Amino acid sequence: MGREREHALSAPVVSRARLGRGSAGLGILLALAGLVVLVISVGVAVTLGPADVSLVNVRDVLLNHLGLADIPVKAAKNAIVWEERLPRALVAACAGAGLALCGVVMQSLLRNPLAEPFVLGVSSGASTGAVVIGVLGIGGGVLGLSGGAFVGALVAFGLVLLLSRFTSGGTSGVILAGVASTQFFSALTSLVVFAVADSDETRGVMFWLLGSLEGMRWDKVVLCAVVVVVGGAVCLFAARALDAFTFGDDVAASLGIPVARTRVGLLIVTALMTAALVSVVGAVGFVGLVVPHAVRLLVGQRHMRVVPLAAVVGAVFMVWVDAATRTLFAPTPLPVGVGTAIVGVPVFVALLVRRRGRA
Repeated sequence: MGREREHALSAPVVSRARLGRGSAGLGILLALAGLVVLVISVGVAVTLGPADVSLVNVRDVLLNHLGLADIPVKAAKNAIVWEERLPRALVAACAGAGLALCGVVMQSLLRNPLAEPFVLGVSSGASTGAVVIGVLGIGGGVLGLSGGAFVGALVAFGLVLLLSRFTSGGTSGVILAGVASTQFFSALTSLVVFAVADSDETRGVMFWLLGSLEGMRWDKVVLCAVVVVVGGAVCLFAARALDAFTFGDDVAASLGIPVARTRVGLLIVTALMTAALVSVVGAVGFVGLVVPHAVRLLVGQRHMRVVPLAAVVGAVFMVWVDAATRTLFAPTPLPVGVGTAIVGVPVFVALLVRRRGRA
């Protein structure tokens, strides 16, 4: 008993030692540099496409709409920048940032390096909700495709919480419940698509399920931005708890953190963020899996550094993947989820090899 107590009291010291890799100044410097890269990436991404648009055009359109200037710009270029490409690039950035944040939280809470936002079954639930609206037409006049996806994601997460209560209740219980929920809703989606949908409906639904940034407008930009800002603030506020969860429930409890309440709260925040983003852009994988690992290799394990940098790196990653899938495969763009997988798999393998070399 005394030895266990001594271990618990020493756990925070061990945790701080293991977490202390890298300086706070390095994390801040990298985050600021990342913001500059993100702004440049969005600007360059907007110029890419069949229509000839320059960075000067992007600057002029942006200044005009912000009321900071009155520079003559052709109506066609104004429409291309302000109504099409810029909202798409900003939604891509928000989605990448949000999914990366969710991945950071999930890997810490579940202590599983393979955890990602979709482990809670949110993606498969969103897919089922979108299919019910898009193929069966149930509630389409009220919710729309994105609304149906959001409701489906919440139902799937509710099932995960319910199932996890009948298991061990710990991290393994959440993972197993997430696997069960994912398989269940994936089966429902496949059943509806193959039993009811025709070829055109199947193609449209599958394109959305693989991730799509087509037709983004400013209302979607505002929604995604609010979700990411609020979720990011919560993640930063919970950074100390996430540090502790990295080393297990005992360490977190020894630091005075209410383990069960904090875990459930962060899982709910993560599920809501993922549900909102997936309802807008579809199921985009590998961002929440790869980006947290890459960021931790740069700045260590402390979440006060990992959280902001992961958001920036995820945003830059998504902006460039979307730009590549949109331009390289024109006139029919590749689903952005396919692009993230094509890029994400080799990057993830490289990270695994590098980590093994350090071990």
